[in-house]
Amino acid sequence: MEIIDFGISSYRTIWEKQKSFQEKLVGLKKNKYPINDEVVMIGEHSPVYTLGFHGDAANLLIDENSLKSKGCECIRIERGGDITFHGPGQLILYPIIDLEKRGLGVKKYINILEESVIQVLNDYGIKGERVEGATGVWIDSATPHERKICAIGVKISRSITMHGLALNVNTDLSWFSAINPCGFIDKGVTSIRKEIGIEVDMNEVKDKILNIFLSMIDCVKEK
Repeated sequence: MEIIDFGISSYRTIWEKQKSFQEKLVGLKKNKYPINDEVVMIGEHSPVYTLGFHGDAANLLIDENSLKSKGCECIRIERGGDITFHGPGQLILYPIIDLEKRGLGVKKYINILEESVIQVLNDYGIKGERVEGATGVWIDSATPHERKICAIGVKISRSITMHGLALNVNTDLSWFSAINPCGFIDKGVTSIRKEIGIEVDMNEVKDKILNIFLSMIDCVKEK
């Protein structure tokens, strides 16, 4: 398993790399070659809004000129889910792996992504939870204070994954005021920093989530 830390990179750059990696693995599967070139990409993005393939554009609450003035854009992409924000301070994890090779279905894979985040949050004294019918990780579910801390959206082709999760670590949450996050109009957004009141070491969070995720898919990263 190759781990690629892309630092802080533009969304489009990493999106193209993801598609290239996925297309390569799908091609190997079509020709019945062994899948030995899986990748996990991790890092942060420059500010951007992304809208899932079936997402509602009305959930972006500002116009194109306002976006440009912020040095930002909104990109419609092929993952599931609605609209979300990516930017500095938010940890991104994009596994490009073969689910079939590991005997995983889509539901189990999403569960693993969620559980990886839940375990990381627990290390910071935060109780992460699932919400029925709403993919991702939440805090204070089923209360008036329910808020989302991690968005998840994937695309899978011939059991090869792309896209993944976005965990708010030290994210500037004011960016979310321009959207209905994930299509919800009645739920808040939060971050690890907001919940515990201090800046969090991003490299520490990266190490934690990589170790948990890789152990859950029973894999060892290359040194």
